[in-house]
Amino acid sequence: MEAVNYSTFRANLRTYLDKTRDDAEPILVTSNDPDSNVVVINIRDYENLVENDYVKSNTYLYEKLLRGREEARAGRVEAHELVEDDAQFLAAHD
Repeated sequence: MEAVNYSTFRANLRTYLDKTRDDAEPILVTSNDPDSNVVVINIRDYENLVENDYVKSNTYLYEKLLRGREEARAGRVEAHELVEDDAQFLAAHD
């Protein structure tokens, strides 16, 4: 993770935001007070963090995820064709 002080970040805001967006590289923006430091991340990474936090905080979902991972490692998987037709998908899930 790249670290940059607040003044440099502010002076080159567009460059740092583009870099964060394009490279998915978080940037640590530092100040004289360490409690005021912030991390800038792109929206995809933020949404991923929020989703992971939600899944890990939900015991049922987290255990289901772990069971699925173990089943996949043990080779207990099945291939299914993707449904391309939205109407067909919706009808099958009514």
